[in-house]
Amino acid sequence: MVLPADQALPAVEPALALLELDSIAAGIAAGDAMAKRAPIDVLRAGTVHPGKYLVLIGGAVGDVEEALEAGREVGAPSILDVVLLPNVHPELVAAIRGTRRPHAGEALGIIETATVAAIIEAADAGLKGAHVHLLELRLADDLGGKGYLLFDGAIADVEAAVEIGAGRIAGSPGLFLRVIPRLHAEMAGNLAADARFAGRVRGAVGEGVPAARESGAAARETPDAATSPTPRGRRR
Repeated sequence: MVLPADQALPAVEPALALLELDSIAAGIAAGDAMAKRAPIDVLRAGTVHPGKYLVLIGGAVGDVEEALEAGREVGAPSILDVVLLPNVHPELVAAIRGTRRPHAGEALGIIETATVAAIIEAADAGLKGAHVHLLELRLADDLGGKGYLLFDGAIADVEAAVEIGAGRIAGSPGLFLRVIPRLHAEMAGNLAADARFAGRVRGAVGEGVPAARESGAAARETPDAATSPTPRGRRR
Protein backbone atom coordinates (compact mmCIF):
# COMPACT_ATOMS: atom_id res chain seq x y z
CA MET A 1 0.00 0.00 0.00
CA VAL A 2 1.42 3.35 -1.09
CA LEU A 3 -0.80 6.38 -1.10
CA PRO A 4 -1.05 8.20 -4.46
CA ALA A 5 0.45 11.69 -4.52
CA ASP A 6 -2.97 13.34 -4.70
CA GLN A 7 -4.14 11.36 -1.67
CA ALA A 8 -1.01 11.62 0.46
CA LEU A 9 -0.97 12.30 4.16
CA PRO A 10 0.17 15.69 5.38
CA ALA A 11 3.80 15.75 6.49
CA VAL A 12 2.87 15.47 10.18
CA GLU A 13 -0.25 14.30 11.99
CA PRO A 14 -0.63 14.52 15.79
CA ALA A 15 -2.13 11.02 15.79
CA LEU A 16 -2.51 8.20 13.31
CA ALA A 17 -4.62 5.03 13.50
CA LEU A 18 -5.16 2.10 11.19
CA LEU A 19 -7.87 -0.53 11.17
CA GLU A 20 -7.17 -3.75 9.24
CA LEU A 21 -10.06 -6.02 8.33
CA ASP A 22 -10.52 -9.29 6.42
CA SER A 23 -13.88 -8.19 4.97
CA ILE A 24 -14.24 -5.46 2.38
CA ALA A 25 -17.89 -4.86 3.26
CA ALA A 26 -17.10 -4.58 6.96
CA GLY A 27 -14.16 -2.31 6.16
CA ILE A 28 -16.26 0.12 4.16
CA ALA A 29 -18.88 0.21 6.91
CA ALA A 30 -16.19 0.76 9.54
CA GLY A 31 -14.64 3.61 7.56
CA ASP A 32 -18.03 5.26 7.21
CA ALA A 33 -18.66 4.99 10.94
CA MET A 34 -15.24 6.50 11.68
CA ALA A 35 -15.87 9.46 9.39
CA LYS A 36 -19.26 10.09 10.99
CA ARG A 37 -18.11 9.79 14.61
CA ALA A 38 -15.43 12.50 14.87
CA PRO A 39 -13.96 15.37 12.79
CA ILE A 40 -10.77 13.62 11.68
CA ASP A 41 -8.38 15.42 9.33
CA VAL A 42 -7.40 12.47 7.13
CA LEU A 43 -9.22 9.32 6.09
CA ARG A 44 -7.76 6.97 3.49
CA ALA A 45 -9.34 3.57 2.87
CA GLY A 46 -8.99 0.80 0.33
CA THR A 47 -8.22 -2.80 -0.49
CA VAL A 48 -4.86 -4.54 -0.25
CA HIS A 49 -3.78 -8.09 -1.03
CA PRO A 50 -5.01 -10.66 -0.24
CA GLY A 51 -8.55 -9.30 -0.03
CA LYS A 52 -8.06 -7.17 3.10
CA TYR A 53 -9.40 -3.69 3.71
CA LEU A 54 -7.46 -0.90 5.43
CA VAL A 55 -8.81 2.29 6.97
CA LEU A 56 -6.18 4.87 7.95
CA ILE A 57 -7.07 8.06 9.79
CA GLY A 58 -5.12 11.05 11.13
CA GLY A 59 -5.88 14.09 13.21
CA ALA A 60 -6.07 15.31 16.78
CA VAL A 61 -5.48 12.57 19.32
CA GLY A 62 -8.93 12.70 20.93
CA ASP A 63 -10.74 12.73 17.59
CA VAL A 64 -8.69 9.83 16.22
CA GLU A 65 -9.30 7.79 19.37
CA GLU A 66 -13.06 8.40 19.15
CA ALA A 67 -13.26 7.62 15.44
CA LEU A 68 -11.22 4.45 15.88
CA GLU A 69 -13.57 3.24 18.60
CA ALA A 70 -16.50 3.67 16.21
CA GLY A 71 -14.67 1.68 13.55
CA ARG A 72 -13.92 -1.13 15.97
CA GLU A 73 -17.55 -1.33 17.01
CA VAL A 74 -18.84 -1.59 13.44
CA GLY A 75 -15.98 -3.67 12.04
CA ALA A 76 -16.01 -6.46 14.60
CA PRO A 77 -15.60 -9.43 14.20
CA SER A 78 -13.78 -8.84 10.89
CA ILE A 79 -10.90 -6.90 12.45
CA LEU A 80 -7.50 -8.53 11.97
CA ASP A 81 -5.36 -5.88 13.65
CA VAL A 82 -5.44 -2.28 14.80
CA VAL A 83 -2.92 0.39 15.77
CA LEU A 84 -3.23 3.83 17.37
CA LEU A 85 -0.18 6.11 17.43
CA PRO A 86 -0.40 9.44 19.29
CA ASN A 87 2.31 11.87 18.12
CA VAL A 88 3.30 9.66 15.19
CA HIS A 89 6.92 9.91 14.07
CA PRO A 90 7.29 12.06 10.90
CA GLU A 91 9.59 9.52 9.18
CA LEU A 92 6.83 6.94 9.51
CA VAL A 93 4.32 9.28 7.87
CA ALA A 94 6.79 9.89 5.03
CA ALA A 95 7.36 6.14 4.58
CA ILE A 96 3.63 5.46 4.39
CA ARG A 97 3.50 8.07 1.63
CA GLY A 98 6.12 6.04 -0.27
CA THR A 99 9.35 7.82 0.65
CA ARG A 100 12.45 5.57 0.37
CA ARG A 101 16.01 6.20 1.53
CA PRO A 102 19.27 4.58 0.35
CA HIS A 103 21.21 2.43 2.79
CA ALA A 104 24.09 4.45 4.21
CA GLY A 105 24.72 3.25 7.77
CA GLU A 106 26.74 0.47 9.36
CA ALA A 107 23.84 -1.96 9.65
CA LEU A 108 20.45 -2.87 8.26
CA GLY A 109 17.57 -3.88 10.52
CA ILE A 110 14.57 -5.83 9.24
CA ILE A 111 11.23 -6.51 10.89
CA GLU A 112 8.57 -8.56 9.10
CA THR A 113 4.97 -9.06 10.21
CA ALA A 114 1.82 -10.76 9.00
CA THR A 115 -0.28 -7.61 9.33
CA VAL A 116 0.03 -4.00 8.25
CA ALA A 117 -1.00 -2.54 11.60
CA ALA A 118 1.76 -4.44 13.40
CA ILE A 119 4.57 -3.24 11.12
CA ILE A 120 3.39 0.37 11.41
CA GLU A 121 3.45 0.11 15.20
CA ALA A 122 6.91 -1.49 15.17
CA ALA A 123 8.25 1.23 12.87
CA ASP A 124 7.00 4.04 15.08
CA ALA A 125 8.40 2.41 18.23
CA GLY A 126 11.82 1.79 16.69
CA LEU A 127 12.11 5.31 15.32
CA LYS A 128 11.20 6.85 18.66
CA GLY A 129 13.39 4.54 20.71
CA ALA A 130 16.69 4.66 18.80
CA HIS A 131 18.71 6.92 16.53
CA VAL A 132 17.89 5.24 13.20
CA HIS A 133 16.31 6.08 9.86
CA LEU A 134 13.44 4.22 8.22
CA LEU A 135 14.67 3.28 4.75
CA GLU A 136 11.45 1.75 3.52
CA LEU A 137 8.07 0.49 4.69
CA ARG A 138 6.27 -2.09 2.52
CA LEU A 139 2.61 -2.76 3.23
CA ALA A 140 0.61 -5.77 2.06
CA ASP A 141 0.40 -5.42 -1.73
CA ASP A 142 2.60 -7.95 -3.57
CA LEU A 143 3.51 -9.38 -0.16
CA GLY A 144 0.53 -11.64 0.49
CA GLY A 145 -0.71 -9.18 3.08
CA LYS A 146 2.56 -9.01 5.02
CA GLY A 147 4.49 -5.91 5.99
CA TYR A 148 8.17 -5.24 6.49
CA LEU A 149 10.46 -2.36 7.37
CA LEU A 150 14.13 -1.52 6.94
CA PHE A 151 16.02 0.43 9.62
CA ASP A 152 19.39 2.03 8.89
CA GLY A 153 22.10 3.35 11.21
CA ALA A 154 24.96 2.40 13.49
CA ILE A 155 25.00 -1.25 14.53
CA ALA A 156 24.10 -0.62 18.17
CA ASP A 157 21.29 1.78 17.21
CA VAL A 158 19.81 -0.59 14.64
CA GLU A 159 19.92 -3.46 17.13
CA ALA A 160 18.11 -1.28 19.65
CA ALA A 161 15.47 -0.16 17.13
CA VAL A 162 14.73 -3.72 16.05
CA GLU A 163 14.51 -4.90 19.65
CA ILE A 164 12.23 -2.03 20.63
CA GLY A 165 10.04 -2.35 17.55
CA ALA A 166 9.67 -6.11 17.87
CA GLY A 167 9.10 -5.80 21.60
CA ARG A 168 6.19 -3.46 21.01
CA ILE A 169 4.40 -6.09 18.91
CA ALA A 170 5.63 -9.21 20.75
CA GLY A 171 3.30 -12.10 20.03
CA SER A 172 2.19 -10.68 16.69
CA PRO A 173 1.75 -13.47 14.12
CA GLY A 174 4.43 -13.85 11.49
CA LEU A 175 7.00 -11.78 13.39
CA PHE A 176 10.56 -12.15 12.06
CA LEU A 177 13.57 -9.90 12.59
CA ARG A 178 17.19 -9.64 11.52
CA VAL A 179 20.11 -7.24 11.95
CA ILE A 180 22.73 -7.35 9.19
CA PRO A 181 26.05 -5.57 9.88
CA ARG A 182 27.96 -4.19 6.88
CA LEU A 183 25.40 -5.00 4.20
CA HIS A 184 27.07 -6.07 0.95
CA ALA A 185 26.95 -3.46 -1.81
CA GLU A 186 25.19 -5.89 -4.18
CA MET A 187 22.34 -6.38 -1.71
CA ALA A 188 22.20 -2.65 -0.98
CA GLY A 189 21.76 -2.07 -4.71
CA ASN A 190 18.92 -4.56 -4.87
CA LEU A 191 17.18 -2.90 -1.93
CA ALA A 192 17.54 0.54 -3.48
CA ALA A 193 15.99 -0.69 -6.73
CA ASP A 194 12.65 -2.42 -7.25
CA ALA A 195 12.15 -4.66 -4.21
CA ARG A 196 9.96 -7.10 -6.15
CA PHE A 197 11.81 -10.08 -7.58
CA ALA A 198 10.08 -9.85 -10.95
CA GLY A 199 11.27 -6.28 -11.31
CA ARG A 200 14.84 -7.27 -10.52
CA VAL A 201 15.11 -10.22 -12.92
CA ARG A 202 13.12 -8.87 -15.85
CA GLY A 203 15.64 -8.56 -18.68
CA ALA A 204 18.53 -9.60 -16.45
CA VAL A 205 18.46 -13.41 -16.51
CA GLY A 206 19.97 -14.63 -19.76
CA GLU A 207 20.71 -11.15 -21.04
CA GLY A 208 24.24 -12.21 -21.99
CA VAL A 209 23.27 -15.52 -23.62
CA PRO A 210 22.47 -14.29 -27.16
CA ALA A 211 25.72 -12.34 -27.35
CA ALA A 212 27.67 -15.35 -26.10
CA ARG A 213 26.01 -17.60 -28.68
CA GLU A 214 26.79 -15.17 -31.49
CA SER A 215 30.38 -14.89 -30.33
CA GLY A 216 30.73 -18.68 -30.22
CA ALA A 217 29.25 -19.09 -33.67
CA ALA A 218 31.60 -16.47 -35.09
CA ALA A 219 34.56 -18.24 -33.53
CA ARG A 220 33.57 -21.53 -35.17
CA GLU A 221 33.16 -19.87 -38.57
CA THR A 222 36.53 -18.05 -38.36
CA PRO A 223 39.38 -20.57 -37.90
CA ASP A 224 42.26 -19.66 -35.66
CA ALA A 225 45.24 -18.38 -37.67
CA ALA A 226 47.57 -20.69 -35.76
CA THR A 227 45.72 -23.84 -36.89
CA SER A 228 44.32 -22.87 -40.29
CA PRO A 229 46.02 -24.36 -43.40
CA THR A 230 48.24 -22.11 -45.50
CA PRO A 231 46.42 -21.09 -48.69
CA ARG A 232 47.83 -22.58 -51.94
CA GLY A 233 50.31 -20.40 -53.78
CA ARG A 234 51.24 -18.48 -50.69
CA ARG A 235 54.27 -19.07 -48.53
CA ARG A 236 54.35 -18.51 -44.83
